[in-house]
Amino acid sequence: MELSMHIGNGSVAVDDAVFGADFREGLVHQLVTAYLAGGRAGTKTTKNRSDVRGGGRKPWRQKGTGRARAGTIRSPIWRGGGHTFAFTNRDHSQKLNKKMYRAGMRSILSELNRQERLRVVSEIAIPEAKTRAVAAWLGGVSDGGRVLVVVDESSRELELGGRNLPHLAIVTVDQLDPVSLVGADHVVLTAAAAQKISEKFA
Repeated sequence: MELSMHIGNGSVAVDDAVFGADFREGLVHQLVTAYLAGGRAGTKTTKNRSDVRGGGRKPWRQKGTGRARAGTIRSPIWRGGGHTFAFTNRDHSQKLNKKMYRAGMRSILSELNRQERLRVVSEIAIPEAKTRAVAAWLGGVSDGGRVLVVVDESSRELELGGRNLPHLAIVTVDQLDPVSLVGADHVVLTAAAAQKISEKFA
């Protein structure tokens, strides 16, 4: 299939399987969930009764004091005691096969294309590394909202000029992720990046 250029004439040839696949909502949800879960640190920990220092001696004898029996001062019901259900280090990552990942990315790209949220440009020429230069270029390729720009090679002028724009994200093809694609109102691809994506997920 052919993706038309958003500015000027011409088109870029891409694989139908990448930009014309059916939308699979369940798979996309699983893909996004797995990606977000993989970013969780899972380092939250608290001490249980065996981790808290002290409490090795029985505080008072079992019978005859009139008080409730106690075996340790580090019981969870005591002040300074351990937590009943203590947090421990855990791995939140979810297993996702490569075949499922590629199919999910194809589904997202195809849906963006169907909703006309995908914009293709021949190249990105920013004359200087200035925010106003990137903002002026951005006004011609999007209608506002969150914009994701995908390039085949990083550009110093684009990165330096666009880093102060709050609703702009710039990534290369290798850095592309499902959450950025789903969260963007418009995705701008260079022609070279579109071909690389087509080859990568075909």
